[in-house]
Amino acid sequence: MAQGMNQSRARRKHLVKGIHKAMDNFKYEVAHELGIPVYQGSEDYWGNISSRDCGAVGGNMVKKMIIMAERQIGGKQ
Repeated sequence: MAQGMNQSRARRKHLVKGIHKAMDNFKYEVAHELGIPVYQGSEDYWGNISSRDCGAVGGNMVKKMIIMAERQIGGKQ
């Protein structure tokens, strides 16, 4: 990875403390649901996974988060 990318990643802060582990677990759960052969402990190396499959994981994560947010908002009204 280029040095500039390492620096920007190091500065990134999460708004919710401890969320990294939960999001990582969520990522692998979605990958498993999609039948994508990645396993926790792979140290986030997905070099053997196609861009299309990686995008599908991210897209499905967003879709599920939107559904969860809509349910929460709907339940409060």
